[in-house]
Amino acid sequence: FLGLYKVVADKTPYGSIEEITRKVSIGPTRFGHPCFYSPEDIKLANLTIKHGEQITFNSVEEVNGTMAVNCGVVRNNQSHSFTLPLSQEGKFYECEDDQIYTLKEIAEWKIPKSRKRIVKLSNTLHTWDSSSLLPENFDGCLILTPVYEVQAVMKFRKDIVHILSDLDVEVKDITDCSDINSFLQPLSLEDVFERTSKEFPMVAEIMEGPSGSQKPYNLLHTGKEIIIYKKYQATRVLASEIRSDSPKRHFLIPMSYKGKFKRRPREFPTAYDLEIARSEKEQLHVVATKAFDSPHRELFSVSVGDQFLVQQCQTSEVLYEGRKKVIDVLACEQILSDTYKKVLLPMYMEGGFVEVIHDKKQYQLSEICKEFRLPFNVKVSVRDLSVEEDVLAAVPGLQFEEEITDSYLLISGTSSPVESWEIPVYRLNMSVHLLSKDIQTVVPPVTKTTVEEISEEQYYMVRRYENQTLHPPPRPPKKPT
Repeated sequence: FLGLYKVVADKTPYGSIEEITRKVSIGPTRFGHPCFYSPEDIKLANLTIKHGEQITFNSVEEVNGTMAVNCGVVRNNQSHSFTLPLSQEGKFYECEDDQIYTLKEIAEWKIPKSRKRIVKLSNTLHTWDSSSLLPENFDGCLILTPVYEVQAVMKFRKDIVHILSDLDVEVKDITDCSDINSFLQPLSLEDVFERTSKEFPMVAEIMEGPSGSQKPYNLLHTGKEIIIYKKYQATRVLASEIRSDSPKRHFLIPMSYKGKFKRRPREFPTAYDLEIARSEKEQLHVVATKAFDSPHRELFSVSVGDQFLVQQCQTSEVLYEGRKKVIDVLACEQILSDTYKKVLLPMYMEGGFVEVIHDKKQYQLSEICKEFRLPFNVKVSVRDLSVEEDVLAAVPGLQFEEEITDSYLLISGTSSPVESWEIPVYRLNMSVHLLSKDIQTVVPPVTKTTVEEISEEQYYMVRRYENQTLHPPPRPPKKPT
C-alpha cells in the first residue's frame, strides 16, 4: 500500500521520560529523534526548559551511573544540549511533525508500543489507485493499528515462514539442545552491504526474490545461486519526465548510459530563476510567456512574446512609496527587430519565460553533467543500442534534476556467468543466505547497468535522503521591503 503520510501528534501524554523510552523508538537515524514538550517549566542545574518548548530526544545512555536521555532544544538558532534522567516525571506531549513518511517508516519508527497512530494521507502521490481502498472523496485521517507477524526459519527448510503473532500456540525454548548452524541465516541486501569489503566475493542463495519484470530482477528468483562480487557507491542522474499533468515517470540513469541527448527548452517562473540558470558558457535567450506590469518606472514592463538575452544581476535605485530604495535587478537586453535595448527586470518578478535553444549538438550524459548546471531539459536523440529496450527513448522529454550517490552490490549467476549486474541495496526487497562455496572466478564478467524506473514514493525517498544539503536558494520577496 503505497503513499506518503503525515503523522498527527498523539494527544495522550506520557507520564515520565522512562515511559517515553519504553514506548517510543529512539535511535541513531533522523527518524529516531522524536520531539516532545512539557506544559510546565523543567528546571535543570544550568538550564530551564520553558513550557511548550520543543525537546528533541537524541539517544539513551548511561550518565554517571544513571540511565538518561540526551536531549536538545534550539533557541535563536543556537542548539543547547542537556540530559534528562529516566526518573524525570511530568506530562510530556508529542510535538507536531511536518515531515512526510512512508508506511514502512511509520511502522518501524513512529508507532509507539501499545498505541495506535493517526495519520493523514499526503496528496504527494498519485500513482496508486486509492478508490478501491478508501471511501469516495476521502479527506480525513486514518487510524493505523499495527498487526505483527514473526518471520522464522525452520530446520531443513530454505524458505522464510511467516507466523501471525495472534496465533494461540505454546512456544518452548530449545536453544541449548539445538544446533544453530543447521538453521539458515536470512540476510537482507542491507545486511550484506554491512559486511566488510574483505568478505567479498561471496556465494549466496536467494530465499525471497524481488518482484519486477525488468532485468535483472526477473532473473533473481527464489532458489537461484548468485555471486556477490563487491559493494560500492555509484553515481546516478535522477531524471523525471517532462509533462504538465501527473503522474510523471522517474528514472535513475547510470553514467554508463550510451544514448545521446539533445537539449529541450527550460521554463523559468521568475527572473530570479533566470539568474540561477545563467552561465558563462553561453548567453541565455528567453521568450516571455506572461505579462508583467512593473510598479517602478525605472524598471521594464514585460509583454507576452518579448525576447531577452540575460546578462547579469545588479542593483538599481527605484522610487518606492516616495522614498528611494535599492533593490536587486536582472540586467537584460531586449531583442527588437533590428537592435537591442538594455532593460532591467526586478528579481522578484513573477512572470514566465521559456528558453530559446540555438545549440543543435548531441551530448553524452557525462558531458551534460560536466558542462551544464542541473536541472536541465533534454530528449533522447540517439537511443542506447547496447540494451534491448531503451526506456528513455520513448519519453518525449526529460528533466535531469540532480546527481545522486547510491549503494549497490555487483552480482551474477554462479553457472557460467556472462554478465554481472548492479542491484540497488535500499530499493530491492530480497533476502539471501550465504553458502560456504569456493568461487571459481573472482573477476566479475562484463557489468551491465540499467536505467532504473522508480516509483513516485522511491523518487521522494531518493530526493529526501541523498541530497539533504542541496537546497535551492531562497526566493526573493515578491515586493521590495
